[in-house]
Amino acid sequence: MAPRPPSFLALAAKVLLGVVFVAYPVLVWQGLRAGSPRVIAATLLCIVLPIAALRLRRAKNASLRGLAAVPIATAIGLVLSAVLDDAGFLLLVPTTINAIFLAVFGASLRRGSMPMVERFARLQEETLSAEQRAWCRLWTIIWSAFFVANGTCAAVLAAAAPLDWWATYNGLVSYVLMGFLFAIEWTVRRRRFSRG
Repeated sequence: MAPRPPSFLALAAKVLLGVVFVAYPVLVWQGLRAGSPRVIAATLLCIVLPIAALRLRRAKNASLRGLAAVPIATAIGLVLSAVLDDAGFLLLVPTTINAIFLAVFGASLRRGSMPMVERFARLQEETLSAEQRAWCRLWTIIWSAFFVANGTCAAVLAAAAPLDWWATYNGLVSYVLMGFLFAIEWTVRRRRFSRG
């Protein structure tokens, strides 16, 4: 039986959740400049909770299910910030997300496990050569190192830098770095393993 295409509601939830996560640092920065941590946390929670619940319920790919902890951790940070009226929990969400990605990618490097980059690669191509699998393992290690560095920068900025710096790094610089790393891997992989 062929899988059913996603409903409009599921697709809209997926897009909206993605937009909220990408824009999260800017939304927090604007919200903290205009009001209390409680107000911005409660506002974001009203957006994130229902969408995250819908996304988690529909998460069917077992190999990628560990990444479902991201919206859960975000919701927990928002709840703590709203209840305690503390901006620190809002600012630590990017660090927590990097820690989750590190845990998921790092756990996939255990002996007998499939590296996370290989899981993504197999979504496009079912059969990978030994060389391609080694490439995926190497890039899972590189991404893990990136999550350590990125999460550390986010934590230092949350603890000791002006809010503008935190928002600029987490809302712009970290995405540029991720895009750069992704582009390098994709370009080199296409050249190295091209069949044409």
